Amino acid sequence: VLLASLATMLIYYTVMFPQPLAMRAKERAPLIRVLARDGSVLAERGAAADYASLDLLPKHVWGAVVATEDRRFFGHYGIDPLGLVRAMLVNLRSGRVAQGGSTLTQQLAKNLFLTPDRTLARKFEELGLALWLELRLSKTDILELYLNRVYFGSGAYGIEAASKRYFDKSACELTLAEAALIAGLLKAPSKYSPASSPEAARARGRIVLAKMVEAGLISRAEERQANDERLTFFEPTAEREASDFGYAVDFVLERLPPLADGGDGEVVVETTIDAALQRRVNRIVSDALQKDGGALGAGQAAAVVLDTDGGIRALVGGRSYAESQFNRAVKARRQPGSAFKPFVYLAALEAGMTPETMTYDLPIAIGGYAPRNDQGTYAGEVTLRRALAQSINTVAVRLNQAAGRGRTVATARRLGIESALRDDASLALGTSEVSLLEMAGAFDTFANGGAAVQPFAIRSVRMSSGRVLYAREMPALQTLVAGPVVGSMNDMLNAGVVYGTGWRAGIAGHAAAGKTGTTQEFRDAWFIGYTAHLTAAVWLGNDNGTPMRRAAGGGVPAEIWRQIMSYAHQGRERLPLAGTRVLSEAEAMQDAALTWAGARRRGDVPRAVRVVETLPWLVRQESPQATVARGSRPSAPEAVGADAGRGEQESGFLPTAGRRSGAAISEDPIAKVLAESAVSQSGADDRAAAPTQGGISLGGWR
Repeated sequence: VLLASLATMLIYYTVMFPQPLAMRAKERAPLIRVLARDGSVLAERGAAADYASLDLLPKHVWGAVVATEDRRFFGHYGIDPLGLVRAMLVNLRSGRVAQGGSTLTQQLAKNLFLTPDRTLARKFEELGLALWLELRLSKTDILELYLNRVYFGSGAYGIEAASKRYFDKSACELTLAEAALIAGLLKAPSKYSPASSPEAARARGRIVLAKMVEAGLISRAEERQANDERLTFFEPTAEREASDFGYAVDFVLERLPPLADGGDGEVVVETTIDAALQRRVNRIVSDALQKDGGALGAGQAAAVVLDTDGGIRALVGGRSYAESQFNRAVKARRQPGSAFKPFVYLAALEAGMTPETMTYDLPIAIGGYAPRNDQGTYAGEVTLRRALAQSINTVAVRLNQAAGRGRTVATARRLGIESALRDDASLALGTSEVSLLEMAGAFDTFANGGAAVQPFAIRSVRMSSGRVLYAREMPALQTLVAGPVVGSMNDMLNAGVVYGTGWRAGIAGHAAAGKTGTTQEFRDAWFIGYTAHLTAAVWLGNDNGTPMRRAAGGGVPAEIWRQIMSYAHQGRERLPLAGTRVLSEAEAMQDAALTWAGARRRGDVPRAVRVVETLPWLVRQESPQATVARGSRPSAPEAVGADAGRGEQESGFLPTAGRRSGAAISEDPIAKVLAESAVSQSGADDRAAAPTQGGISLGGWR
């Protein structure tokens, strides 16, 4: 039966697919022109290169590829059983898919005829096509086609294009060291690209040379001579000038290869990237690290801006694309700290609670885990709104436990978090690692009124002739969060920007919402926020996880966010957040007075938001009562957050010891107790502290 199925498959492929060698006439690497959303050119990659005949290539050029990708290529029939067994054992030992076991013939089959989907059916089809190619072609023909189709990074398809891209010469002229380096790119084109990581590329080249020695293709003396060769990489002028767009363009190209098989001519990729905003975000991130990175011990930052449909308007993956092309906004996984708490609160709201629901900020112990607030103090009875605005740890853990195992994880998954999540008590404090882009996409659901979001950058792909290869269709509207619940979330997250840990993020004239995040020992600092127009996410930290010097989410990340969004909102209509209305100044002052005093919010203004102009007392960091008593009202708000210090303990506006500035505090006994107790942790953000002894049992809100 198996042989009959295989024979049927081979006959089917012969009928359905063209003679593979006939595709040689089409093997010219396409020029890929990447356009911004306004039609301006972001980058041009992969200039057309001639087809490279294997007969004209030095043996060490194709030998380097065979040695590192498929050493038994000339001895198998398209499938390498030994390679498959070895890969399976490596994967079992590592607990993940570390090796694939694909031969060069399988890779060519996938490149020529298949989609990149990783399914068992597609793998079986790949094996069948590999056998078919081995029957139809000689080994020389297979290797030649492979070398002319494979992707070597930086928009270079084929060995000739790669040689010209990295060394500005024909593949026929490559030295042994150069050939080894290019062959090494096949393992991970972005990771080992000379354009992004020259040292990593050289190190990978040395590994390839060692493999060539093991395969008997070169001698030890030739290996030593190649290792001693000084490699000089070619850097196109156009790319130097377009470094502002590097991370965004790479993101697009990495998702493009399956779409680029359109024949001869140029490939035009229309994207969602806003060129002006991309340049500004790149500059803001770079300037912030230049100004504050040294003092804070922060070496890197990343930022992403989405529209409410999920279109990526700007994407910056690090302080300098020229220094490192590793995209920290997309590929890095870091703990988000309290930026994860909105998923906990969303689960609570969907269980029937409201922003005014009272809960308890008191010590809590769950088995051996006993989280505490940053200052080690507790506020007692608080509303959910205040607990989220002030990023109170004990409340988040209490809510997560009461919601039940799996509830918060399911909520995060529903909003687009795909990274692995640990479903334990510490989940509420953001101890699982996620990417900046997926967090931005999740928060974008709050910004757009509850609809599903899948971040994307490619709008369409077409040939210069006009033939459309791909056009993104707007997905069917899928509501993930009900309107009233979205309104309540926006109400609470707005409070975090107006008088909570994220107060430095307030932007003039626009209602904004967001959440800070700071992890243990200040290893990561986040701010993710949004308006009715855009969502932006910012991360600050070090690639190796080294602790920073009290760099918290409410500090530099919130400042970066404010600068980005202030620029992006120039000329935009002032709109309330989804499901809310903007309070008038009188309403906002009254509401702020109640919050300041520790009282519950009145029920006649549910799901309402504020903007910084409506609360002039924020500028002075004093109570609204004092501002009203003096009759003082600044004509325009000062720059929120300017030189206000770096510690998150300075992030909130509810009263703290030493911050009253002579403000009148209500003498109501309950308000006084709340005002003078643990509110001193008001903006301390969210670091999950080491376990402490004692605590109370789980339970209760009302």
